[in-house]
Amino acid sequence: MIYKDFQNLKLSALGMGTMRLPVFDGDEAKVDQDTTEQMVAYAMEHGINYYDTAWGYHNGNSELAIGRALSKYPRENFYLATKFPGYDLNNMDKAEEIFEKQLQKCQVEYFDFYLIHNVCEMNINAYLDPKFGIKDYFVKQKAAGRIKHLGFSVHGTLDTMLKFLEGYGDCIEFCQIQLNFLDWEFQDAKSKVKVLNERSIPIWVMEPLRGGKLVHLKEEYTAQMKELRPEESAAAWAFRFLQATPGVTMILSGMSTPEQMADNIRTFETERPLDDAEMKLILSIADDMRISKTLPCTACHYCVSHCPQGLDIPWLLSLYNEHSYTKGGFIAPMALRSLEKEKRPDACIGCRSCEAVCPQQIKISEAMSDFAAKMRK
Repeated sequence: MIYKDFQNLKLSALGMGTMRLPVFDGDEAKVDQDTTEQMVAYAMEHGINYYDTAWGYHNGNSELAIGRALSKYPRENFYLATKFPGYDLNNMDKAEEIFEKQLQKCQVEYFDFYLIHNVCEMNINAYLDPKFGIKDYFVKQKAAGRIKHLGFSVHGTLDTMLKFLEGYGDCIEFCQIQLNFLDWEFQDAKSKVKVLNERSIPIWVMEPLRGGKLVHLKEEYTAQMKELRPEESAAAWAFRFLQATPGVTMILSGMSTPEQMADNIRTFETERPLDDAEMKLILSIADDMRISKTLPCTACHYCVSHCPQGLDIPWLLSLYNEHSYTKGGFIAPMALRSLEKEKRPDACIGCRSCEAVCPQQIKISEAMSDFAAKMRK
């Protein structure tokens, strides 16, 4: 197992994420505890010492499952991370209540790593609102030793991340972002990496395989990859991309089966970051994957000046592309909830004024109508 330095700690470069634990009958709420404990045992035996959970994973049962599994080991043998569930605005005044329950569920007296969770456009103002006292509460818990290291995870835009850092930057020790070779451009992860590196904030990676979507690629892509690395799988290429990304300290993978875990651990027995030619190839594959399935908006903003509704069309199209490519998910719905109703996709009146000036000739009105329909579902 490769290890990375974080302050005075040695963290396994691969961490076990617990958002996709094995379950019974496809029911996310029914975690297969026996298989989970077998996987944790294998992880511990093979050098993984970082375990990541959260309040909402598996309908609230992930913390319970990992707490039971880790309770079999000495506390000093593992690092445990969980998160404050700010994805639900109803939780903003419940920091103390939730934190105390998390300690009980995980059967620990402290968390090694604790994250302000899922910073995005929907909740950024609440996170920064002093009336909730969220920052003050968790800084207090850190001072009391009940949190060893405080960080945050972000699914919002770069601007939202910067806004959060303005308010919390003095107490933030690490940042968790969605980072993989597809989202390097698709979600502009490269800009977040640049900012975090400039501020010397270590990077934690979530969705390195984009929920498994980067494991099963077209044959033409895998053939190109095999020419350069015949022995490496598509999953290994995705991890090697991250090993080549500056500032990455922790890579979290939500492994659902013992076989996935064994395969990932084999990859992390060595550090073999992609070289320049390999990076060029993987990013060209990402471009092809993205362009073939998304609208080619370049964010020139010509459309905005011609929209009688004043819609931020480039941003809405970026959310539409994300939602369409992912075939659902939570990012677009949460982002749209931050907008006034008159600024959402269904506010488009179909006048096509924007389309008359779009250099890419995108059928924007049709995209807005389809986006609104998807959101209603």
